[in-house]
Amino acid sequence: MTHYRLLALNIDGTLLRSNGRLQPSTKEAIEYVKDKGVYVTFVTNRHFQSAKKLAKALKLNSLLVTHGGAFISDNLDEPIVEKRISEEMTFNLVQVLENFKCNIRITHERFSIGNRTKIATNLLSKSILNTSDSMFYPVQFVDSLGDSLRDEPVGATRIDVHFSSEEEKEEAAELIIEAFDKIDVRVNQAKKLEIVRKGASKENGLRALASHLKIPIEKTVAIGDSEDDIGIITSAGLGVAMWNAPFDVKRAADWVTRSNNQQGVAYMVKEHFRKQQRLDFLRKIKVDK
Repeated sequence: MTHYRLLALNIDGTLLRSNGRLQPSTKEAIEYVKDKGVYVTFVTNRHFQSAKKLAKALKLNSLLVTHGGAFISDNLDEPIVEKRISEEMTFNLVQVLENFKCNIRITHERFSIGNRTKIATNLLSKSILNTSDSMFYPVQFVDSLGDSLRDEPVGATRIDVHFSSEEEKEEAAELIIEAFDKIDVRVNQAKKLEIVRKGASKENGLRALASHLKIPIEKTVAIGDSEDDIGIITSAGLGVAMWNAPFDVKRAADWVTRSNNQQGVAYMVKEHFRKQQRLDFLRKIKVDK
């Protein structure tokens, strides 16, 4: 039996319920697996400070894979991985995007800045105007991002762009992909683009963390629920999909657990890791790890 040493968890739709809350059973499961000597981390699109706040609630001092793999650290000042779009390229991308009717949000590990263009969508209000962020993560909106970046340049870890129509999104994506070669553009959400530095992904972030910890990727368990979790699910030694995940995510997984509203993480962790002894115990009885 493989002795798993690293547990990587997506946050939204996986670790948290749909209402954004953490179940007591999930906290217990994290403690349970930590007591077995397993390193527990998050692999999330959330910004670092948001992920760190949740880690503290779970008493985790781990390195966290945040910003979709672009920023890996246990503190703001000393990341082990930092993949940002350069200041010049961030500015040039914004110059192109401001020709379209779109809402642009530039994410940095310390703050975010967006333009005030209004796009009528409930999804936008949830993802861009997240008021809980602003309590510990400065969120600023300006009339012209281009002007703001000219005065105070920013190297983005990610740029999220919401469009008023799918046609405009496709036109902008085609233009950006053709003009810029050191970025990746993700187009799998309706009316939305995500722009990151080339090679920044959850999968590459998990691989970088495992390498840093000197843990083979095949001794990792990864649990996720969205399409951008497929990379961590297929590369881990044991890939787990939540029941609430899309079909393609479930198909990629070795194991499908219950949904995030039905204690899926706690159920999977207790079911699987109850069979696993601590490494120091195994060494004592001279069982090959």
